[in-house]
Amino acid sequence: MTSAKTKAATAAMLAALALSACWAGAAAAQSEPAWRSSIVYTADVTGVVDGAASQAGRYLDNLDVVVDGDLARIAGWRDARVHVAILANGGGRPNDLAGTLQGVDNIEVADPGVRLFEAWIEQSFADGHASVLAGLYDVNSEFYATEASGLLIAPAFGIGSEFAATGRNGPSIFPSTALATRVRIGDPDGLHVQAAAVNARASTFGDPDGVDTGFDDGVLWLAEGGWTGPARLALGAWRYDKKQEDIRAFGPTGDPRLATSQGVYVLGEADIHRGAHSVTSAFVRSGLSDGDTSDFKGGWQAGLLVLRPFAARPDSAFSVGVHQGLLSDKARLNAWDAGMDPATREDGLEITYSDTVGRFTLQPDLQIIRYPGGDRAADTVIVAAFRLIIPIFAN
Repeated sequence: MTSAKTKAATAAMLAALALSACWAGAAAAQSEPAWRSSIVYTADVTGVVDGAASQAGRYLDNLDVVVDGDLARIAGWRDARVHVAILANGGGRPNDLAGTLQGVDNIEVADPGVRLFEAWIEQSFADGHASVLAGLYDVNSEFYATEASGLLIAPAFGIGSEFAATGRNGPSIFPSTALATRVRIGDPDGLHVQAAAVNARASTFGDPDGVDTGFDDGVLWLAEGGWTGPARLALGAWRYDKKQEDIRAFGPTGDPRLATSQGVYVLGEADIHRGAHSVTSAFVRSGLSDGDTSDFKGGWQAGLLVLRPFAARPDSAFSVGVHQGLLSDKARLNAWDAGMDPATREDGLEITYSDTVGRFTLQPDLQIIRYPGGDRAADTVIVAAFRLIIPIFAN
């Protein structure tokens, strides 16, 4: 289970590049090129070093190709921009070794291949105080997202597992997005409200069925309100308008009963310390869901990010995070029926460090997962990873 689309080091770098393509006004636009693009390659070696039946590793990779265009300069379309992102993912699946419910590597995919990840146009209004976006859209780029968790590799730090586990093919996050419309009102500093209507079936070019335009699975609705100042706070909610199959309850005919899949989340992040050369940020997020349509009834994540922990290493970064996925009562009953002694949760601790050597970013990572797979009898799993990020092109 992975998340936009979520957001580890690669996503953080790409987000910075994408943000640099947002033109705040005509004067700023004239100083920027009409097109900006980047190509970034990420390679991971991730494996279990203790606690599982097999102590082994898997190689997996991710190629991001991102293009942003200023439509005012390209086609005379004032206050509009276009964004296109292509993903190419390959390699193994380290979570097959770890056996966790929430995953251990945020570039792992079930089906390797090349996908059109995002393709949208955004129109701004009211001097940039409001905007409308339409197209293939990663909801985790703006909803349920914290910048301070961006260095961590575990998927739960990208988007809460209780939300990531929903939908026929997951919600519109990494690696497969869906057609969506998003409206946002507010400023980067101050209050904001945003809402989105998203095809409930995530499917894009590169998936077996291509882009889904039928909306036969209904619509996923999202809403978030928040405030950004010395800290950032946000409260959000999501709901599928078409009921989904209950994971345990059955009707008189033997078919699964239908239930409404929905949830809420809250998040906060802030810089908590500024030293002579370093900045320490903290984040905390928590979410609750219905507990009827997926294995999770909620979860939470928290952690710290230290930028430039070493004065002599200006590109260094250190992060530590903890996460917990809370299993629903129905999921635990299903586990009992299967002969398992189910835990109430799956816990994770991650410690990681990133630094740049020449053109390359190197990131060793260590994770400790307790109750993997939600199994109380399972040994604690220790996962080690090494991430290499290579920026191939940027303008």
